[in-house]
Amino acid sequence: MSEKRGKHIAIYGKGGIGKSTTTSNISAALAEAGYRVIQIGCDPKSDSTTILRGGNDLPTVLDTLREQSRVRIEDISAIGFGGVLCIEAGGPVPGVGCAGRGINAAIELLQELKVFEEYKPDFVLYDVLGDVVCGGFAVPIRDGIADRAFVVTSSDFMAIFAANNLFKAINKYAPSGGARLGGVIANSIQHPYSQPLIDDFAVQADVPVIGYVPRSITVAQSELFGKTVIEALPESEQAGVYRNLARHIDENLDSVIPKPLNGPELKKWARTWGDRILAVETGVVQKMESI
Repeated sequence: MSEKRGKHIAIYGKGGIGKSTTTSNISAALAEAGYRVIQIGCDPKSDSTTILRGGNDLPTVLDTLREQSRVRIEDISAIGFGGVLCIEAGGPVPGVGCAGRGINAAIELLQELKVFEEYKPDFVLYDVLGDVVCGGFAVPIRDGIADRAFVVTSSDFMAIFAANNLFKAINKYAPSGGARLGGVIANSIQHPYSQPLIDDFAVQADVPVIGYVPRSITVAQSELFGKTVIEALPESEQAGVYRNLARHIDENLDSVIPKPLNGPELKKWARTWGDRILAVETGVVQKMESI
């Protein structure tokens, strides 16, 4: 991406992991810092930018293309908190077509409308579903659209499994011009073992962890108001966590090509951690010394 088009960042993660909440709060923090930001929701649920827009609905790119022969940027976007330009790619009619098609359609339309050239964003954040890295969902990292990718995960095994699959995709595409990994965002840190488990997984895959987001009632409170934490509770510790993530993404341009675990390696690693956690929970070992 040319410098005038800003930094294009793809944020991936398993559905329900808090990826959209994390992305929206990073967008809000960047906007608060004075940057021009575009956030593109690439999840068929089309709820990526909701908390940037006070919980209001936004027509998706795919729905609008189905209904109109001529589409303007005003038809598919809304200005959210801090001036963030919000866009939702959308998905196919349920039961028909590829869920990743909306990403292709959105990017093609935005290029056709010259949105990046005219809006001149400092940052474009793509919020992408990471349960399955099919052709459509891999577009931001595969086709050189994003400069860097970040992966959101918790300590749950299915979130780790999804993160490892994303590492495989980045490992495949990065050598031929695709996005490299900027790092892992450890989300929903709740249990004593959450952080060391994610840290160990990152060591196994040779990737950095750029921040830890604790599970907090502050997030739930803010979202009930249809707002990010940055907007609703700007003085909270949680807001500071999101600002630190935004600062890292802004200032640290380092990136790596992950070394994902293969199937047997991942299962063996998971069993080892299962044994450690069980030993703590059953009192075989005290506290977290064994972790």
